[in-house]
Amino acid sequence: MEYEINNVYGYQEDYSYLKKVIHNTLKEEKVKKAIFSITFVGEEEIQRLNREYRGIDRVTDVISFAFEDNSVLLKENTRVLGDIYICIPRMQEQAIKYEHLEKRELSFLVVHGLLHLLGYDHQTKEEENNMFTKQELILNASNIKR
Repeated sequence: MEYEINNVYGYQEDYSYLKKVIHNTLKEEKVKKAIFSITFVGEEEIQRLNREYRGIDRVTDVISFAFEDNSVLLKENTRVLGDIYICIPRMQEQAIKYEHLEKRELSFLVVHGLLHLLGYDHQTKEEENNMFTKQELILNASNIKR
């Protein structure tokens, strides 16, 4: 598995726990080899991306750009999944709001973004229940608790 964490925002943290979270997400989805990126950005950049690509002119917590929307994209038997952008100030606000550690909120957003890259969505109540149940399963398997 190849992934890259781009720290555009300058957020300083030990990301080692994310390896387990990412591994458990891909394992749960039976993905053996994949390439994707995670980029940490500020509010201005996430709002620009949201406006430009989704037509929604506001700050959000995570945006995923899936490369496999219509078919599985392979490069040397490795799935090329796409890009995840996480807004660090929004993540920090949500950690306070939901009264848990930033580690938990960042892990949640990584799993959420990665599941989007793997085809999950939450447009309907059924999809939302399925996706959020899967997220909690993965976070628990990664020992990331509320």
